[in-house]
Amino acid sequence: MSSTDKSPEPTPASGPEPTPGKPMGIGQHVIDKSAMMVQSLGPIKQISHHACSFAIYSHDMSRQIETHHYCSRIHENFIQCAVYDSEESDARLLGVEYIVPHDIFETMPPEEQKLWHSHAYEIKSGLWVDPRVPELIAMPELENLAKTYGKFWCTWQVDRGDRLPMGAPALMMSPQAVSPGLVRPELVLKRDAKYNISSESLKSSRLEILEPEMINPNADYWKQHGKGAFEQWEPTLIVG
Repeated sequence: MSSTDKSPEPTPASGPEPTPGKPMGIGQHVIDKSAMMVQSLGPIKQISHHACSFAIYSHDMSRQIETHHYCSRIHENFIQCAVYDSEESDARLLGVEYIVPHDIFETMPPEEQKLWHSHAYEIKSGLWVDPRVPELIAMPELENLAKTYGKFWCTWQVDRGDRLPMGAPALMMSPQAVSPGLVRPELVLKRDAKYNISSESLKSSRLEILEPEMINPNADYWKQHGKGAFEQWEPTLIVG
């Protein structure tokens, strides 16, 4: 099953209406609260920080979205992120991103590397921010992230109006300094106003962050080939 931007026809799950279903009742709230009291929820409790950035669909780079990453660590050099469309309590889970450092990325086969993107520009341009965290405190983590690579699968394309997660997962790319990887200014201004920050000021403060000596050319595949790697890749569909 290959990647597609087309919903199945007909598409009862697409449209301006909210996600279908009944509102939470008192009984369900009681069940959920009771479960929280007796279950460990260990993986969720390992989430240590929230980052806000932007992502671009690799198969249609005219589509750009604001993303909210809630990140935890497998170990010091391996980060996994649940990605949402906002920081609100009713945010929709868009997908997942895995982040690895350069040395781990270099151990991957070339075909796998083509599914990953670099983070140096996203960090240094001020697009990746840790909301409400002072830049001085965030700087050590930003310096590490600038030398990493990410793989982000989007499973719910809410930007096209999908009321439910529809179709195959979409491979996402990070913003870059060349078109069509440039984030639209209005998206950045809207995000900056929400958090009372200036991406341009952050860009100036991050000039000294070191980039990798060389970004592997297999990453950011579209920059070299003009199309997303996913267009030539067949995912495995797991049922059950």
